[in-house]
Amino acid sequence: MSYKNISKILSLIILSYLAFNAFKIYQFSKLNTQEKAKVAIVLGAGTNNGKPTAVFKERIKHSIKLYQENRIEKIIFTGGFGKGETISDSQAAKNYAIKNNVPKEAILIEEKSKYTIENLAEAKSIMDSLKFESALLVSDPLHMKRSISLAQKMKITCFSSPTETSMYKSRKTKLQFLIYETFYFTLGKISGRN
Repeated sequence: MSYKNISKILSLIILSYLAFNAFKIYQFSKLNTQEKAKVAIVLGAGTNNGKPTAVFKERIKHSIKLYQENRIEKIIFTGGFGKGETISDSQAAKNYAIKNNVPKEAILIEEKSKYTIENLAEAKSIMDSLKFESALLVSDPLHMKRSISLAQKMKITCFSSPTETSMYKSRKTKLQFLIYETFYFTLGKISGRN
């Protein structure tokens, strides 16, 4: 078999694997548990001038809804300081939630993380210190598969609770986000990180 044919077969295998993972991510994005848990972990998504980005705001609003529906008792907001920001993502989220009638006693924050895996590691530290056994994990629908996989790898008992609305509305932005998630989910599978 020629090098060219081997290269074509390998390319086809890689593309098939990526397509399979993209399909799994898309299918998983539709799952929304009705479970209750002690706490919600809200994955950070950045701030602009101390205000949550549109994407982050959707996640915060979803956690507020979970709290108002008595499906959780506490909220852990995650996210450290973005470039040039004077307050952390998690503090901005806390401020937003308090303005929307969530008592400050119900809110926990961590201000060290920058990436999803760090968000989850810091949230786990908080959960372990307070002996919380389970969580509802809050993020965008297409981000849930990778986030849940990472959380399970860290031994966090959690359930998928994606935002009901997303700022990724157009086909183009959804496709871009799906490609991004597929790449990092696949990389995580290959490296053993998720």
